Amino acid sequence: MQPEKAIRYRPANVSPVTTTDNVRFYMHYYQHHIGDFIKDTSFLTNEEVGIYLKLLWLYYDTEQPLPNSLFELSMKVNARDQQDSLNGILNMFFTLRNDFWHHNRCDKEISYYHQQLTTASKAGKASAAKRALNRNSTGVERALDSSSTVVQPTNNQQPITINHKPIKETTRGSRLSADFVLPKEWADWARQERPDLDLRSVGEQFKDYWSAKAGSGSTKLDWQATWRNWVRNQKMVFKQADIARTTVPASSQRDPALAKLDEDAKNAKPNPEILKMIREGLRGKVA
Repeated sequence: MQPEKAIRYRPANVSPVTTTDNVRFYMHYYQHHIGDFIKDTSFLTNEEVGIYLKLLWLYYDTEQPLPNSLFELSMKVNARDQQDSLNGILNMFFTLRNDFWHHNRCDKEISYYHQQLTTASKAGKASAAKRALNRNSTGVERALDSSSTVVQPTNNQQPITINHKPIKETTRGSRLSADFVLPKEWADWARQERPDLDLRSVGEQFKDYWSAKAGSGSTKLDWQATWRNWVRNQKMVFKQADIARTTVPASSQRDPALAKLDEDAKNAKPNPEILKMIREGLRGKVA
């Protein structure tokens, strides 16, 4: 709420809120409950909705019930040619008491505003009195007192709706240092995880790759974790001594399989049919 800076029209029976500092405040904000308003006015035309809204604004602006005068109200809400609609809206949404049109929601909001402003004013006076009392206190006491704050009611803060999401703190990654040297702890882990690797060569490949890489992918939050993944993804390396020998060792003895073939060849008898064909062929040549 801001103090009045200029004179503006108010009904004669309306007095603004005055704090204990003799600062006068006028209400210039109210909570508009969108869901309730749409539900309650769904059957009104756009012009009738406009008239109803202007009546609410007039109610909050003066912080008082509306006068029971169709002519006066029609002039203030610019509905001179729609007094029938204006009268219907008054009877539908307002209650006539003591020759004034009352609105339950408006009365509650205005009353709450007055209570908050009065409470804030009293708290401000109490805080000021406390600070004045502590002017002669020790340095430590003054330092503690200076950290206190005065809470003032305000409705000007950014509203929180279902569309708002909490802002998450993000941690930015970093590039691999240009003078990177493989730490002993990283090397010891790699020897246990992959004893088949040449760590000097793998470490140089790791540094060269990430030093040359550009773009967002070149930054990491945890370079030690990146090194572990790099080691795990290395291809398996086989040394010459680890390759199993599959050749048959040399021996002075003849292979048993070959000896068996030779023996079978010696003992084999020729096929009679083949011999018969050979004899007939020879006879034909002789004849």
